[in-house]
Amino acid sequence: MTISLSDDLALARSLASMADLVSMRRYDSHDFTVSTKPDRTPVTEADREVEHAIREGLAAARPDDAILGEEFGATGRQDGEHRPHRQWIIDPIDGTANFLRGVPIWGTLIALAIDGVPVVGVVSAPALGQRWWGAIGLGAYTQRSGKHDEPLRVSAVSQIGDAVVSYNSLPGWIDAGRGDQAIALATAAWRARAIGDMWSYMLVAEGAIDVATECDLQPYDMAALIPIVTEAGGRFTDINGVDGPWNGTACATNGLLHDSVLATLR
Repeated sequence: MTISLSDDLALARSLASMADLVSMRRYDSHDFTVSTKPDRTPVTEADREVEHAIREGLAAARPDDAILGEEFGATGRQDGEHRPHRQWIIDPIDGTANFLRGVPIWGTLIALAIDGVPVVGVVSAPALGQRWWGAIGLGAYTQRSGKHDEPLRVSAVSQIGDAVVSYNSLPGWIDAGRGDQAIALATAAWRARAIGDMWSYMLVAEGAIDVATECDLQPYDMAALIPIVTEAGGRFTDINGVDGPWNGTACATNGLLHDSVLATLR
């Protein structure tokens, strides 16, 4: 059976709808316990429950595909030293710290990577009442509660001095030894904000802000963002200009600003 990217995108959106039911039930009731991972980041029962539900859905619909998830690691068919040909990459709740404090900026991230390249991405933020999705060659869209699908398009800002920048977490930049560069970018911009997590990248795709960048990331933090930002006309690399979600940092821009931002961060 031939599977198209449209089929995979439809599946990812369906899985996101299922995940939203699980996560919102927990979020609204505050019915979860919190533990701490070895890296001192929080994890809740809701994180595990959401990822488990997505994995069950993938096992039924795409049993031959590999999976990489934040909570349960890499499973399925792996190809030795090479990236799996088809690998779903899941962050069940991106923004767990916000989730457990009752801040609505969190979401479920579902991506499909083919030979290591993210080609399908869905970001669902039910507490914000919004979802974003995209697939290579199929465009990028968002839907707000009760409204029709809207195509996404990045901004046309071409100078950093006119740009709105999200740098996420200044301590993260300092820990990575790039605090001075982050401050240089923030002070060069028209406005600088620490919006954080998946929302800043979706705001780039919407054209509401122009740059989102941060350090200390994992592939599941980024993979779903990439098709959405790039199909909206933007560019997504690490802070050294390398494509893909595999190198621990992210720089998403409207494309026009990308080279200038990378030069400032070096």
